[in-house]
Amino acid sequence: MSDATHIASRLGISMPKDRFELAKVLLEGRAFFALIVIIIVFSILSPNYFSVANFLTMSNHVAIYGLLSIGMLLVILNGGIDLSVGSVLALCGVVAGALMQGVKLGMFGVILYPPVWAVVVLTCALGAFVGAINGVLIAYLKVPAFVATLGTLYVARGVALLMTNGLTYNNLGGRPELGNTGFNWLGFNRLAGIPIGVLVLIAIAVICHLALTRTAFGRWLYSSGGNERAAELSGVPTKNVKITVYVLSGICAAIAGLVLSSQLTSAGPTAGMTYELTAIAAVVIGGAALSGGRGTIGGTMLGAFVIGFLSDGLVIVGVSSYWQTVFTGAVIVLAVLLNSIQYGGRRPKKG
Repeated sequence: MSDATHIASRLGISMPKDRFELAKVLLEGRAFFALIVIIIVFSILSPNYFSVANFLTMSNHVAIYGLLSIGMLLVILNGGIDLSVGSVLALCGVVAGALMQGVKLGMFGVILYPPVWAVVVLTCALGAFVGAINGVLIAYLKVPAFVATLGTLYVARGVALLMTNGLTYNNLGGRPELGNTGFNWLGFNRLAGIPIGVLVLIAIAVICHLALTRTAFGRWLYSSGGNERAAELSGVPTKNVKITVYVLSGICAAIAGLVLSSQLTSAGPTAGMTYELTAIAAVVIGGAALSGGRGTIGGTMLGAFVIGFLSDGLVIVGVSSYWQTVFTGAVIVLAVLLNSIQYGGRRPKKG
């Protein structure tokens, strides 16, 4: 049964065949069409919205959500959830800020300023470590994903607060005489006119898309998310897959923390609050099923752009921040409703 036929039968609607096909196209491409509508509406409401410069600026903002959403998609495809990504973003940003401020070697009386590449590697390793903790708790100790990642959310945020005493690391651009410059390259530089943050997002998205569609890991992930028991009986290393997706989610959160701190040239322990909810929303808007086994990188990227372009558009036209929350929430509820209609009562399939 096609998506359109399934929807009609659930709603008790009788439709001609050509309308079935139209409904199918609109349903499967809902994130794309929503993005087009958002661009058209805000372009009419504001003459400053529709411009290449503004699109690039908004895309740079979306890069943070997009990076978190990619990691969240991998976890949701496995049938899990990761509530810790916003706090991991903050923790990794704070650690990067601390390293850029210099590491004091008390016994030698010197301050060591690690190169930017070392800061990036160490920060990503921290994100992977936190993700591995989540994965082990869930895969081997059988702690529910919601509980495990909720606990990690508080621990990571608490460590970030303890490290900074609630303060913010500022001026992370560095000083040439100290040899610690270059961190703001991620946030401010451009290649061919495109912000580095957007290029990083594109690179991560392409790599993950290829991993999901061209590798055994991708097949294992979809199958374990669709039916973990059947996948395990088929020889899929389900525990290793589960740990891997949480590690990758942690790395994506760490990269997002680096990009955000670079854009702001500062790192604070309160960064990324509620970003985990935005990431989940982007995945759902992009058509992934929260039950696991269904979803694509392309859809998730469209979902992130829908949220980002909607939020920035509301700011540009001067809508109250309270109404921004209402509109964003309404979009999320609608997306969940459409997903429920599309996937309700159907067997999972590869997205």
